[in-house]
Amino acid sequence: MQPRHFLSLADLTRGELNALLQSASELKRAHRQGHQNTSLTGAVLAMIFEKSSTRTRVSFEAGMAQLGGSALFLSPNDTQLGRGEPIQDSARVISSMVDIVMIRTFRQADIELFAKHSSVPVINALSDDYHPCQLLADLQTFSEHRGSITGKTVAWIGDGNNMCQSWINAAMLLDFNLNIACPEGYEPSPELLERAGARITLHRQPASAVDGVDLVTTDVFASMGQEAEQQLRLEKFNGFQVDHTLMSHAANNALFMHCLPAHRGEEVSAELLEDSQISVVWDEAENRLHAQKALMLLLLNKA
Repeated sequence: MQPRHFLSLADLTRGELNALLQSASELKRAHRQGHQNTSLTGAVLAMIFEKSSTRTRVSFEAGMAQLGGSALFLSPNDTQLGRGEPIQDSARVISSMVDIVMIRTFRQADIELFAKHSSVPVINALSDDYHPCQLLADLQTFSEHRGSITGKTVAWIGDGNNMCQSWINAAMLLDFNLNIACPEGYEPSPELLERAGARITLHRQPASAVDGVDLVTTDVFASMGQEAEQQLRLEKFNGFQVDHTLMSHAANNALFMHCLPAHRGEEVSAELLEDSQISVVWDEAENRLHAQKALMLLLLNKA
């Protein structure tokens, strides 16, 4: 039997995604009440990191522990992957010893190659193309605060990066509208935009993208691996900061999200980030834990 992988949101159906989000919220409530689901007792998660992380490592490691399993942290310095072993060889060996694998790396193609040769489920914990685990947490957070996102409108402000592209996948899957405001030359994948069609509207001015929307979300202007472009990107994204003034163009009860870490004073004002009436970033961060628990249960047929 072939393992089930989660390499992007497109690996789920709408029904599966909605069920997963409901499961995540139920796991969250149970955890806060002191009840634990130990369905993964004895299971082992291998966590392969080529990119550094706080939320991803803590949420997966803690999540696996809460489900009764354990997790192994593997960096390039710890494995033969860092010394040039072919990805397919590492995939065959690692997957023969563990029950599930998560990978946080640069190239989406590397995750896909690993998954092709893995005998256990593989989770994309971030690549340059997608960050689907973060979207699970984001969608869970919106659902908990405002109900179904279907039919709503979301504004993405900033770079057309892996987060933006995962929001595009989410819009296609859950049928909501997505306004994307980015400078010329920083658009998401043209192929992805073409597939999404009328659900996506590109803007050059953040205020027009935010007009009347239900959710505003953003990310840092320079992601990991783009540090050399930091100054150029700050210049290109001048005027794209999300603050209270920009949020005033959104719907009265609009929420603000950020996948974190945030650069206060760059892509978001410190005042907005800390405004608990609008910003739900701390709930969003915590929900990584519960959404990923639900995901692992699904992939391991324990949901």
